[in-house]
Amino acid sequence: MRDDEDAHAALRAIPALAGYEGPLQRLGGLTNRVYRAGDLCLRMPGKGTEEYIDRANEAVAAREAAKAGVSPDVVHVDARSGVMVTRFLDGAHTMSPESFKARKGAPARAAAAFRRLHTSGAVFPFRFELFAMIDDYLKILSTRDVALPDGYHDVVREAEAVRAALAANPLPLAACHCDPLCENFLDTGERMWIVDWEYSGMNDPMWDLGDLSVEAGFDGEQEEEMLRAYFGGAPSPSERGRVVIYKAMCDLLWTLWGLIQLANNNPADDFRAYADGRFARCRALMATDAFPRHVAAVRG
Repeated sequence: MRDDEDAHAALRAIPALAGYEGPLQRLGGLTNRVYRAGDLCLRMPGKGTEEYIDRANEAVAAREAAKAGVSPDVVHVDARSGVMVTRFLDGAHTMSPESFKARKGAPARAAAAFRRLHTSGAVFPFRFELFAMIDDYLKILSTRDVALPDGYHDVVREAEAVRAALAANPLPLAACHCDPLCENFLDTGERMWIVDWEYSGMNDPMWDLGDLSVEAGFDGEQEEEMLRAYFGGAPSPSERGRVVIYKAMCDLLWTLWGLIQLANNNPADDFRAYADGRFARCRALMATDAFPRHVAAVRG
């Protein structure tokens, strides 16, 4: 069955959409297949994603994010199969690192969307536990013929100082996206929307800011724009330190995610290069003279 036939079959299985026979436009996606179907958006889950994504949690989070006004309305979701249909945001631009540089005010609009989500009072069923997820991903990879980057376990041990600092001064948990790839942001020029809630959970809200800075390749000026828009002014040393810490930790975690994609033969990217690049960037940031000062600011 061709991909578009598979997608049409999924639509016919949804009673409210069974009559749709119009064209399907393939959209982006690293692990999933995403299509535009008129004024709707169909998401078909990718091969192997059931190993590490809880679709029931995702369904709740997507609906809660829509209620918070940061994500499109959910029309249909099957928590068993992972098939989801949402409203299509016509006229919204799918973001990229280049778009975040070219579209004036984009970092600030993303910060406003995060602030709206984090302060919405939404409760997601999953708790995003960084170090527990690293352990879980390592268990998955222990059954696969994929090599970790040299020194990975050494850096995990070095990150114990980070774990201790975060534990000494925890922030209240908030509903977080947790996987802010640029392509998960849709910009109208006036407002930023966020999609794809597969990894979302209750988390330290500074994770979202640090991870977006990494994914979008923010320079110092862009990161400062994001932080000042989020906090309504300059962040404290502890707040800034958390963002820097999570810039390193997101690379440490997503290195393993990339290796799982490699093990699953995902053709969407060169995931060996993806994983090695993320790990190298994590190591480089943790080796800077400033990194221990940021850890101390969080701990203190």
